[in-house]
Amino acid sequence: CSRMNALISEIRKSISDLDKGLKGQLNMSQAMEDLVSAFNMNQWPGRDPFSKCMWEKLAWPSQKNLSSQFSDMLLRVDQLAKWTEELETPKSIWLPGLFNPSSYLTAAQQVTARDTGVALDKMTIETHFTNMWDASDVKDYAKDGTYIQGLYLEGARWSQGEGAGDAYEVSGTICSGYLCNSKLKELMSPAPVIYIKIVPIQQHWEASSVGFLRHDPQIYECPVYTTSFRGPTYVFMATLRIDDSASTVAKWTLLGVALLLQTND
Repeated sequence: CSRMNALISEIRKSISDLDKGLKGQLNMSQAMEDLVSAFNMNQWPGRDPFSKCMWEKLAWPSQKNLSSQFSDMLLRVDQLAKWTEELETPKSIWLPGLFNPSSYLTAAQQVTARDTGVALDKMTIETHFTNMWDASDVKDYAKDGTYIQGLYLEGARWSQGEGAGDAYEVSGTICSGYLCNSKLKELMSPAPVIYIKIVPIQQHWEASSVGFLRHDPQIYECPVYTTSFRGPTYVFMATLRIDDSASTVAKWTLLGVALLLQTND
């Protein structure tokens, strides 16, 4: 909340200063001129590395234009307002709406470690795609983990309906589906509600800088990024089921399949 409050305060102050500058009550500064330029280009102020505006430095990583990112900010404010109003953790969190999503996942690991008595450094994340496609379908808290929603698959999609195969249960949560080819002209496809299950690290898993590699032919170790820029916006590694009778891990690796927290629109 403090980071969002700082951003909103800066937005209010810079727009107020710009209004006074246009009315002649203040001298036009470089920051004001950069703000006007960004508005004219529908660009989030401060994204230009030479800009004097502070919006980008106080905001979250994003590739959206000004109007889309401002709408995104309103949704984030709404989630934070409901969370602080009820003082109760949502049953399913809109992970893209957090400034630091990895810290929320770490908190989920800490809670599970405390409940199970397993050391925190002996636990990691495992992901399962549920058969729930809307957050309103989540009626209870996840066991040994948390539910997240609002992610997108780039380079692939998640099967549903008859193509999802047989459903299976993980700690009381019904999951289904496989990774499958994208539809024509569909760059990104929405993912269903994801069950983040906190599990003990197995001895045969390989520790790496991005997470623990399973080396399972039925699991694609999928990177999760905040934006399509990828690279420095890495969040965590998801484990996605694949139908090993129809595809291989190498196929999805070569396609560069990844989960993103937000689109560019």
